[in-house]
Amino acid sequence: MKRSEINSIMRSAEKFILDSGFALPPFAHWTPDEWKTKGSEISEIADHCLGWDVTDFGSGHFLQCGLFLFTIRNGHHANPAAKTYAEKIMVVEEKQVTPMHFHWKKTEDIINRGGGKLAIQLYTATQNEDLDTSAPVRVSMDGIVHKLKAGTTVELAKGESITLTPRLYHTFQGVKGRVLVGEVSSVNDDASDNRFHRPAGRFPAVDEDEPPLHLLVSDYPRYYRQS
Repeated sequence: MKRSEINSIMRSAEKFILDSGFALPPFAHWTPDEWKTKGSEISEIADHCLGWDVTDFGSGHFLQCGLFLFTIRNGHHANPAAKTYAEKIMVVEEKQVTPMHFHWKKTEDIINRGGGKLAIQLYTATQNEDLDTSAPVRVSMDGIVHKLKAGTTVELAKGESITLTPRLYHTFQGVKGRVLVGEVSSVNDDASDNRFHRPAGRFPAVDEDEPPLHLLVSDYPRYYRQS
């Protein structure tokens, strides 16, 4: 992805988040130069991958297959005695697909915080991690358990949520407008806990056609050196 495209996505997403009545934490607004002045006091932000995250999943077409995320808080798999939870805010564009995937470890609540509807298609995974097209899906939505046919698509309106457990395949997209989506989960590990049904790139290579507006979590090693 071009850095100019990433910067534009950040500006648009942040405006949508603010217009929806949600505010990002102060570190979201640090410039790259400010990052270079920070020391060990902000190691949790860097080590736990808090912050800006924009991906096109290797598609080259962000608006068709991509996702904007901001990780607000997170624990770390190497220190399970610390935070055992994570929180993200995401922006899902209308008809923008997040590829079919599951998590081996993470349980997450996906919440429609505003905007359009969030359409989520569901399958359980077979033993060899394929889509089980015959087994029903058991899933909790706002505390109510539902038994659904394999491949069912549910739509979450504003305020509604779904609990996605390990090995539950899911893909989602916005319907009738862009959607502000919250995620509350156990510890998040995007480096090793995403199983895509078809190969997909989680963190894009960046064409530096202009300076970064804000750093992506994947930029931290180049700008931050813990003292």
